[in-house]
Amino acid sequence: MTTEKLYHFVNGERVSGNSGRYGDIYNPALGAVTKQVPLANSSEVEDAIASAQAAFPGWSATPPGRRAQVMFNFRSLIKEHMDELAESVSSEHGKTLEDAKGSITRGLEVVEYACGISQVLKGEFSESVASEVDSWNIRQPLGVCAGITPFNFPAMVPMWMFPMAIACGNTFVLKPSERDPSCPLLLAELMKKAGLPDGVLNVINGDKEAVDTILKDDRVQAVSFVGSTAIGEYIYQTGAAHNKRVQALCGAKNHMVVMPDADMDQVVDAIMGAAYGSAGERCMAISVVVSVGDEPADAIIEKLVPKLDALKVGPYTELSSEMGPVINPAAKERIEGYITKGVEEGAQLVRDGRGTVVPGSENGCFVGATVFDKVTKDMSIYTDEIFGPVLCIVRAESYDEAITMVNEHEYGNGTAIFTRDGDAARNFSNKVQIGMVGINVPIPVPLAFHSFGGWKRSLFGDHAIHGPEGVRFYTKLKTVTSRWPSGIRSGAVFNFKAGGEH
Repeated sequence: MTTEKLYHFVNGERVSGNSGRYGDIYNPALGAVTKQVPLANSSEVEDAIASAQAAFPGWSATPPGRRAQVMFNFRSLIKEHMDELAESVSSEHGKTLEDAKGSITRGLEVVEYACGISQVLKGEFSESVASEVDSWNIRQPLGVCAGITPFNFPAMVPMWMFPMAIACGNTFVLKPSERDPSCPLLLAELMKKAGLPDGVLNVINGDKEAVDTILKDDRVQAVSFVGSTAIGEYIYQTGAAHNKRVQALCGAKNHMVVMPDADMDQVVDAIMGAAYGSAGERCMAISVVVSVGDEPADAIIEKLVPKLDALKVGPYTELSSEMGPVINPAAKERIEGYITKGVEEGAQLVRDGRGTVVPGSENGCFVGATVFDKVTKDMSIYTDEIFGPVLCIVRAESYDEAITMVNEHEYGNGTAIFTRDGDAARNFSNKVQIGMVGINVPIPVPLAFHSFGGWKRSLFGDHAIHGPEGVRFYTKLKTVTSRWPSGIRSGAVFNFKAGGEH
């Protein structure tokens, strides 16, 4: 099988890597390396930053309406190239084509929000804050911004970042995951086709050397990150130490609390999508079900097991596939290791996804849907983010115990409650210490005109991503106070006076 070599995208052109280092890209359904991506050295990253720096004066001076027109064009091109983009995602990540298209659509919603940048950048004006004095504020771009994105959503997460940053007048350097970089490269080429000037968006592939260069370069003003907590904390601390704005969206262990009065058919349908969609490789996956009492847990298992037995696991090339493989052999080994450890720790294994083999894709990185019951809070399958199709069921004796369990976990990304009781739902949404909450909604990801972000160790930094928070992150506030002497009054004033006159 021929191994295709990818490239960087700098100053509007494809650039071959010159570091001599390459990373392997798998087709997860085959379990085989099909492409290689150049891993940039510091000099190559600096070239990308220099390109963005050179493009900033012209782009920041471009009226917001013209920036918005580029976003309108980009939106049309994404729709036109949807099949190509989805194929690039599925062939490198493994998710089904339907799932890939859905993730691109969620990213497209942020592009659509960026199309209205003229509206969201409007400032505030106060007339006559003092005699003949007016005051107003404006939001201006920062300069060169950077994004470091994960493998699980190679289209959606980059589109959470660069469209907002660019629409606000910044230039951008994107460092996508080296595991599946083809889609981000395609998106950059579509942005050029949409009319974006060269240098405004650059894509540089790499590993820690590239990341460290971005974090330490004084020309980079802000860094957005989505990924694991360990790396996110490092990025936040390092970037902040170099006087950068940083938003780092990190790990998760999302709980679904199921009350005894919940509609169990609705609950089980929600679990199927929220726990096993995208093979569990998403930060908003439901990985823990907290049953309030034994009755909901027993009902869930009774209804869930037949659905899991019927779940079609296979490659994205088979349209009947409902769940694809995990990203690569290392991920498969890690996830299966957690399943083994869960058994050793004493959890009850209801369905075992280890050793899943798909006919025709025998070497694929498949892990079957897995369920543990009677999980306790001290087990690693409960404490750790597994990032795979593994669901833990925990039995709580009361609602108070359930909400305490959610609040005591170190992560605070997303959570959900399933109930028919409005009082319980309202109490839960107010008291739970989590950034995104669903009420009878299993994956409460906000739409693009709201903002996405967790609490606790799921977010480092002061700003969530996209929506109004994205605009605030990618701009700096400037307040102007102005006085134009009319000639009616004269004479210098050296002190503040009561009543606001000065």
